[in-house]
Amino acid sequence: MIIQRDSEREERVVTTGTTAAELFAGERTVVAARVAGELKDLAYVVADGEEVEPVEISSKDGLDILRHSTAHVMAQAVQELFPEAKLGIGPPVKDGFYYDFDVEKPFTPDDLKAIEKKMQEIQKRGQKFSRRVVTDEEARDELAAEPYKLELIGLKGSASHDDGADVEVGAGELTIYDNLDAKTGDLCWKDLCRGPHLPTTRVIPAFKLMRNASAYWRGSEKNKQLQRIYGTAWPTKDELKAYLDFLVEAEKRDHRKLGAELDLFSFPDELGPGLAVFHPKGGVIRKEMENYSRRRHEDAGYEFVNTPHLSKEHLFETSGHLPHYSDGMFPPIEFDGQNYRLKAMNCPMHNLIFKSRGRSYRELPLRLFEFGTVYRYEKSGVVHGLTRSRGFTQDDAHIYCTKEQMPEELDTLLTFVLDLLRDYGLNDFELELSTRDPESDKFIGSDEDWEEATEALRLAAEKQGLPLVPDPGGAAYYGPKISVQAKDAIGRSWQMSTLQVDFNQPKRFGLEYTAADGTRQQPVMLHRALFGSIERFFGVLLEHYAGAFPAWLAPVQAVGIPIGDAHVGYLQEFAAEAKKKGLRVEVDASSDRMQKKIRNQQKLKVPFMIIVGDEDMAAGTVSFRYRDGSQENGIPRDEAIAKIVDVVERRVQV
Repeated sequence: MIIQRDSEREERVVTTGTTAAELFAGERTVVAARVAGELKDLAYVVADGEEVEPVEISSKDGLDILRHSTAHVMAQAVQELFPEAKLGIGPPVKDGFYYDFDVEKPFTPDDLKAIEKKMQEIQKRGQKFSRRVVTDEEARDELAAEPYKLELIGLKGSASHDDGADVEVGAGELTIYDNLDAKTGDLCWKDLCRGPHLPTTRVIPAFKLMRNASAYWRGSEKNKQLQRIYGTAWPTKDELKAYLDFLVEAEKRDHRKLGAELDLFSFPDELGPGLAVFHPKGGVIRKEMENYSRRRHEDAGYEFVNTPHLSKEHLFETSGHLPHYSDGMFPPIEFDGQNYRLKAMNCPMHNLIFKSRGRSYRELPLRLFEFGTVYRYEKSGVVHGLTRSRGFTQDDAHIYCTKEQMPEELDTLLTFVLDLLRDYGLNDFELELSTRDPESDKFIGSDEDWEEATEALRLAAEKQGLPLVPDPGGAAYYGPKISVQAKDAIGRSWQMSTLQVDFNQPKRFGLEYTAADGTRQQPVMLHRALFGSIERFFGVLLEHYAGAFPAWLAPVQAVGIPIGDAHVGYLQEFAAEAKKKGLRVEVDASSDRMQKKIRNQQKLKVPFMIIVGDEDMAAGTVSFRYRDGSQENGIPRDEAIAKIVDVVERRVQV
């Protein structure tokens, strides 16, 4: 047999009956094996000629196995403490795992503490995870008391990854994993599962239960609501601690919390979930974001358009969105004897603008740009502040070009997108290339068009010199796309801009232009959302900066703080001069003591505090106090204003 480690291959002769565990004996970080591309338990008996690759616990697959094994331990603990609990699904997820349970009452914080304590007991027992293959009949007989498992048995071979069911019955055969006592081999607990798992519960190094919530069975609102417990598990206690510390920092940066503290936006119950209103200070930030984007688009040759918020339903049938995306659209509004829809995307209306008159090759590339508000029916369980909302404004562009222009246009587009994101303070990028799944019937268009579009996107991405990650099957139904993934200040990755090639909508709308030889040709359509949505980008930046925006975006760029009442007039004169330069400057003339005024402005994360006392008034100067508490004294008024203007114009952080 052959052991494969990254690019190294090692041939080894082993005796019949050798397991993967014996192959990697002494390698404590190896928790599973990959054999012929499939993940296997370490108990797997290696066959002659097979190629075996070790799976480290810190790898993506290793983490999934660790977390899914911990989910089993949690489910066992729940059923030991709550024997009436019925088992749902318990898949690994990003940074952790969950398991759904049907119980009479929701779990309490005290219940979670008891469950975690019981898990620790099970972990210390070192129970063995043991796989066995069963028939459908055997599985139904063994799991007769588990109604949700019985339903999953019927999905064998066709389970969905979306609801986690594939971790239970994703393979062609059914398997049950027994948790066996380390000393006696007696059965302690069992679960329907495709595996693989860790060898024993003792191999679980560090875990913690996080919270519980309600969740519909298999994600459908038509099904019963279950109780879901979330947890996390890591290869070491240090990594668990680092993750928990990260969550504390992330909570401090939660844009919903900061939005309320800084008086930027709110989500009134009267409007409904996922619908925000921006307050004056939030409106300033949003206006600055939009204005700068507008200027850059004008410089890059974009033409601005506007389209309505709803249209006849037939428009979205023509575009192909209604048959492919109806679940993400709000229900129809019926009047004048026909159905209308709130628009969930701007591209069909931009197609109508292109089609409104004859077009010549001389007009191409035609770059249409709109801050277009759209409405999408996100399920209430996934709505999350500004970053996942039901009404939002896209900075949406659609570029119509010839096939010959497409490679250069994609190259220019991607450079434009990345440069603009850098201007807003994001610098750590990764590109993701989403392609179609040839086995799926959800994608439309010819193989030739897809191949040409995918290759053009790949070449444009490679020119940027950034990591390029494949995303098989992640394309839109009408064409492949590149997504820009940006990391924020604490290392979280956010999907930002998307770039999509579309040969299909031009066909569906009958878009044409007159070529140089007089023939009628179909343009290529490029979809491009730079921020994704203004609201989402606002939320990302708010968390990236932890509310301390650079001066050019800050709603208040400087606040004058007088040491005493006698200094208020002087600061008001300074503020008036600064406002003439386009700066946003206020003076705190309240009756609060100076130190309280400073604390208040620190909480509001104002970039510049302008402090003035008798010496400054006499010398015609001011003193700067920065957000970190440092100070710069005796700056002439003109120089002080010029410095703030310079920081704003260069869009740098202070």
